[in-house]
Amino acid sequence: MAQNRDTRAPGSARPILALGASIGLGLAVASLLSTPSNEGELPSGSVARVDGVAIRSESYARLVAALAADRRTPLADEDRRRVLERLIDEELLVQYAVDLGLVQTDRRVRADLVTAVLAALNAATDTYEPDEAAIAEFYTDNRAYFALPARVHAQRVFVARGEDADAARGRAGEASRRLHNGESVEAVRTVLGDEVIAPVPDGPLPPAKLREYLGPSALRAALALMPGEASDPVETPQGFHVVVLIDRTDARELPLDDVQPQVVAEMKRREGDRRLRQKLEDLRQEADILTIDPLPATP
Repeated sequence: MAQNRDTRAPGSARPILALGASIGLGLAVASLLSTPSNEGELPSGSVARVDGVAIRSESYARLVAALAADRRTPLADEDRRRVLERLIDEELLVQYAVDLGLVQTDRRVRADLVTAVLAALNAATDTYEPDEAAIAEFYTDNRAYFALPARVHAQRVFVARGEDADAARGRAGEASRRLHNGESVEAVRTVLGDEVIAPVPDGPLPPAKLREYLGPSALRAALALMPGEASDPVETPQGFHVVVLIDRTDARELPLDDVQPQVVAEMKRREGDRRLRQKLEDLRQEADILTIDPLPATP
């Protein structure tokens, strides 16, 4: 039976407050999204109502279970009553925070609420389990996404342009000749090369990562080589690059059986993104949104 109550059960609320902190934000989100219930009655699945907002039975049950797990003795009715009072206090504080405008003005509160809502949407996505046919179709449509990427192992001798571009070009040409004749990159670099801020790591890298070290022109030269070959000097505004391809592994598709867990995880991630976009679109359709046009200039 529903009761109108203005008093609090005796006993310290501090242990209950500490125990309930982990679910407090979720309750705040539920409160902000709740529809006020009819006056004079409790809606189904609730244990209390605070200013028209129902406190759900599942929230009460979770907090009671958490308290019971933390106790060595069985819970008494007084303990359960304190749990309910804890939830009522929390709802009152949430509503007070809304009245104070913290949802609109406090960046930390807003960020926490957004995080909680996203977590709730993600939790709903966890129940999404694609069947075998959907998994196979998704994998077929996204084979390249789950393939082992190409790897390129290359090294470089760099000659800075300096004040005498012709001299630098000559050194780069000599470096290329020596590398073509089988001398090691280390030996040629020591004699003819200049230091660079970011040396190329001595190991296989994805082409996109290798491009960050070599630049686009030198990368194209590297990809045109066979393992063991050296390039002609590649001229850039900074200087000349002579590239040696050590080894290269092309991208390789993997069978579905080898990557099915990754396929399912990616399907769930994309389903979560789809649901979030749909939820935001629904909220935009229902909201009255007015923006300034044109936007103010920023400093």
